[in-house]
Amino acid sequence: MSTDNSIKVKDPWFSAKNLKLLRNPFNMENPITVQVLGICSALAVTVQMKPAIVMALSVTIVTGFSNLIIALLRDTIPSRIRIIVQLVVVAALVIIVDQVLKAYVYDVSKKLSVFVGLIITNCILMGRLEAFAMANKPWPSFIDGIGNGLGYGLILVIVAFFREFLGSGKIYGFDVIPQSFYDAGYVNNGLMILPPMALMTIGVIIWVQRSKNPDLQEKN
Repeated sequence: MSTDNSIKVKDPWFSAKNLKLLRNPFNMENPITVQVLGICSALAVTVQMKPAIVMALSVTIVTGFSNLIIALLRDTIPSRIRIIVQLVVVAALVIIVDQVLKAYVYDVSKKLSVFVGLIITNCILMGRLEAFAMANKPWPSFIDGIGNGLGYGLILVIVAFFREFLGSGKIYGFDVIPQSFYDAGYVNNGLMILPPMALMTIGVIIWVQRSKNPDLQEKN
């Protein structure tokens, strides 16, 4: 009679594999600049940095915890109703986030308007649930969700920085361009606060990113 004496060694919580899940969405697997997901909200909420940061945190929380919950439930979810279950989980988390924003940062909640509610339609969320959480354990799924949310948020904050700085002469609501510049004839670029300039800014970010990463460049 043979005895299996092998011992299963659990991966550390922050193993190299898990850290890769957290880091990759910042660059090589960024949801916006590489996967081209979540573009609509990136265009709509990046006029100022404050709503962009709040939106980024909101999406990160929803992505992380929806991945965690679905990974915990994945073995009990019938395949044919999995999308419905995923939507219910995401909708519940979005409602919680929306109510928290209204309670504690009401002014930002008003600026974000319907876009907080529309987090439920964010392609990043459903993409990570289907591609990762349904096939992996809870902790890696949570890390994957947090990484993708932060990768999405990074682009939002970069775009909002340039739009607010060049469009309004402010950063996070504070004036940063001296009055002497305006007295000398400097004028804020009003085009930067229009949605098309958000798209152009993202395009510049994609160009810079791909010029520095040959692996992202398309081969002819």
